[in-house]
Amino acid sequence: LRCCTAASVVTDGSGAAADERSLYIMRVVQIAVMCVLALTVVFGIFFLGCNLLIKSEGMINFLAKDRRPSKEVEAVVVGPY
Repeated sequence: LRCCTAASVVTDGSGAAADERSLYIMRVVQIAVMCVLALTVVFGIFFLGCNLLIKSEGMINFLAKDRRPSKEVEAVVVGPY
C-alpha cells in the first residue's frame, strides 16, 4: 500500500534505503529464479534429446539385426570360392 500513495513519494530518508534494499533483493531473487528455470529447461531439452538419440540408435541396431542379405549377395560371395 505504501508504494501506491502520494505520501510514499515524499520521504524523510529513513525508509528509502530499506525500500531500495528490499527492491534490490527482490530483483536478485527474481533473476536467480529465472536463471534456475532457464537452466532446468535447457538441461531438460538436452537430456530428452540424448535419450531420443539413444533410443533411435537402438531401433536402428534392432532393425539392422533383422535384415538378412539377399540370395543374390550370397550367390556372388559363394561363387568365386
